[in-house]
Amino acid sequence: MQVQVITLDNAPAGEIELPDAIFGATPRVDIMARVVHWQLAKRRAGTHKVKGMGEVQGTTRKPYRQKGTGRARQGSLRAPQFRKGGIVHGPVVRDHGYSLPKKVRRLGLISALSQKAAEGKLVVLDAAAGVAKTRDMARKLKALGWSSALVVDAQVDEGFKRALRNIPGVQAMPSVGANVYDILKHDVLAVTRAGVEALKERLS
Repeated sequence: MQVQVITLDNAPAGEIELPDAIFGATPRVDIMARVVHWQLAKRRAGTHKVKGMGEVQGTTRKPYRQKGTGRARQGSLRAPQFRKGGIVHGPVVRDHGYSLPKKVRRLGLISALSQKAAEGKLVVLDAAAGVAKTRDMARKLKALGWSSALVVDAQVDEGFKRALRNIPGVQAMPSVGANVYDILKHDVLAVTRAGVEALKERLS
């Protein structure tokens, strides 16, 4: 598909041919949901922890004799039915991540790119550089009408990245880090010419 290329000043800068296999596929919502769930599961720290019966402080002595009291038999005051006792089946430190086939991850990324293109929210930039001041960047983004955007480049310019850092809702990342969650989270997906080539090489 032919897409017009613009500059950060919203001026035309020619056209570019985007491969239909990457930007024109039929979006698979189910696949994108699987990939997003996998990403969020990997991000979880998994450091939640409660103390079990063998970890809480307290005596190990049997509270009272087994028979003859008329009360229910008890073996420890650290049992879960007592106040300050251990927790049963509580969360423990663990890794929430799981494996997802590479083909599914690839299809999820292609679906996210294709969905942005189908919605008309895919923009191709000539380059993402030359702006080092946050004030200037905010002015350009306002002129473009972007309040939520993800800029993908082959290699993100450090000055450009610094200029975006304090602007909420706008993020820049290299093409190697482009992922389904961040693409869907932002309203506009802006990819540079170099970023398009890098994505084609990554997904070919």
